[in-house]
Amino acid sequence: MPTAPLLDREFLEKLERLTIHWQKSFAGLVGGHNRSRFPGAGQEFLDHRNFHHGDDLRAVNWRAYLRLEKLFLKMFQVEPRVPVRLLLDTSASMIAHGGVKFDYARKLAGALCYIGLVRLDSIEVHGFTNRLAQRILSSGGRHRFSMVMDGLTAMSAAGVTDYTAVVREFIGTFSQRGLVIVISDFLDDRSCEKALQYMTDFGHELMLLQIWADEDRTPPWVGELELRDAETGASLKLDFDEEARKRYVQSFDEHCSVLQSISLRSGGRYAGIATSQPLESIIFGELIRTRGIA
Repeated sequence: MPTAPLLDREFLEKLERLTIHWQKSFAGLVGGHNRSRFPGAGQEFLDHRNFHHGDDLRAVNWRAYLRLEKLFLKMFQVEPRVPVRLLLDTSASMIAHGGVKFDYARKLAGALCYIGLVRLDSIEVHGFTNRLAQRILSSGGRHRFSMVMDGLTAMSAAGVTDYTAVVREFIGTFSQRGLVIVISDFLDDRSCEKALQYMTDFGHELMLLQIWADEDRTPPWVGELELRDAETGASLKLDFDEEARKRYVQSFDEHCSVLQSISLRSGGRYAGIATSQPLESIIFGELIRTRGIA
C-alpha cells in the first residue's frame, strides 16, 4: 500500500509566495534580504511560477498569457548566490516518542526546500548524527521537488549526536559562508552550544529550528522512574515529583534561551517548535515573525 506524501499539493501551493530570508550580505555573493529574483537583464531563465498580487508585472510571461489566459512569472537564475544549507538531525533522539519529531522535522525541511525551489535558491540538505550523511541537493526549480520528497522520505534516524564533530566536518567541507538552517531537538549531552558558536564565528548565519515533543519539555510522569537515553542507552533512576518537573522545565527553557542567544548574536534567527503545533501555523506564524521566511 503506497504511503502518503510528506506534504500535500494544497499545502505546497500556499508556500509559493514565501522566500527564505537571510540578514547578512556575504562578500562576493548576491546577499541581503533576497527580496527579488529580477534585478536586471542578462540572467538565465529557469522556471515559471504562478503570478500573485504584488508581483512585478515586468516579469510576467505575456506570451504564455495570450495562449493560456493565465498569468505566470518568469524566474531567472542569479549567480553567484548565497549558499543555503540545511542540516537535519537524524539521530536516535529524533525518533523518541513514536518518531513524531523526525516526521515533523522532515516535513519542515521539505517545506523550506519547496520555498527555496520556487525562488530558485539552491539548498543542500544533509542528515547528521556524529557526521554529515544522506545528502540531498535541492535546486533547479519546483519540478525537482519530487526528488527532494523521495530523499526525505527515505531518510532514517539512528545513532548518537556529536555537534562538535559535525561542525568541524561541515566547516572543513564548505569554505564558502552562507545561511545554515539546523533542524534538530538540540539534545546532545556533549553540549551543542560551543559548536554552534564556532559556526557563527566562522562567518555563517544560523537559523536554528528546535523541534520538541511535548514530553521533551514537560514530562507527564511522576514517581520512581528509570530513564534511558535514546542515543547512548545510559540509564538514570530518580524520583520525579512536581517540584522536579518545575526545575526540569526551567532548565529546558534556559537551554532554549541559550540557543536563541547564539543565533541572534550573529544576526540569525531561532524558533522553538512543539510537534503539537500545526506545521502551517509555524510556517505562516512563527517563521514569518522571526523573519526566517518572508
